[in-house]
Amino acid sequence: MDLRLSLRQVHSSGSGSTACGIIYFGGYGHKLLSEITNPGTFIVDEASWAEDIFWGWNSEVHVFDPGSKGWTEPQTLGHAPAPRAAHASATIDNKGYVCGGRIMETRKCDLHCLDLNTWMWSEIVPTSTLPLGRSWHTLNAVLDTALFLFGGLSVDCRPMSDGWMFDLKTSEWTEIKHSNMDKPRLWHTACLGGDSDVIVFGGSHDYILLVDSGHCNDILVFQTQPYSLIRLCEDFIASSAKMFQTQLAGLPPKLRCSMQNRITFFRSTRKSQKVIKALE
Repeated sequence: MDLRLSLRQVHSSGSGSTACGIIYFGGYGHKLLSEITNPGTFIVDEASWAEDIFWGWNSEVHVFDPGSKGWTEPQTLGHAPAPRAAHASATIDNKGYVCGGRIMETRKCDLHCLDLNTWMWSEIVPTSTLPLGRSWHTLNAVLDTALFLFGGLSVDCRPMSDGWMFDLKTSEWTEIKHSNMDKPRLWHTACLGGDSDVIVFGGSHDYILLVDSGHCNDILVFQTQPYSLIRLCEDFIASSAKMFQTQLAGLPPKLRCSMQNRITFFRSTRKSQKVIKALE
């Protein structure tokens, strides 16, 4: 993946890379009693243990070097996040950001930064209202100074569909209006598209530990920044391609290819919407 940092989520499945390798943070897993050397970085789940095997949440940082195929555990500094799982992460330049996740029986929406040069942790204290605590959400860097948060599972186990922007300059959260408020998601994936769009795929719209029938196969697109005039024109033409068939054939090859991609996107979106309506 084209990431500089990965932060382990739920069962150590997050992925990404830096110049030094793939970095994992936190997660839910098990240790032998003899392996729990620092209680501050491993919280035992009292409901899940057997003999000398203990399950729980951790706040450890591990680095995998693809070249040597070896693991190292760097010594981090500063105030590390509390042990957690099902958190979200993003990277901007040499900094990795960890947001929210499940900590024992609660879910938070705190934000922490790890400097990948110095391995120094710091907590970012917002100057505004915080989003609700959550787990199984996503966090994406959309600008050099902005993060986009979407969805997740709330403290009361409710799938959410809200979207938030965090300004790293002002340390302010701002809830954004979008057209997918009727489509809650958790355990989904998200990546950055063109023009700072965030593309969400898959996941579930139900609390999957109780209801295993809410799996999603549609794509959600979130506009996080104003579109350029060119993008607005392309979208208008692509959404009404039949009206412009003659003109499209006369476009320069590069622009024609770009328009064809937009037309394909709008066609697939319509087909997905028809399938969803047919199933409702």
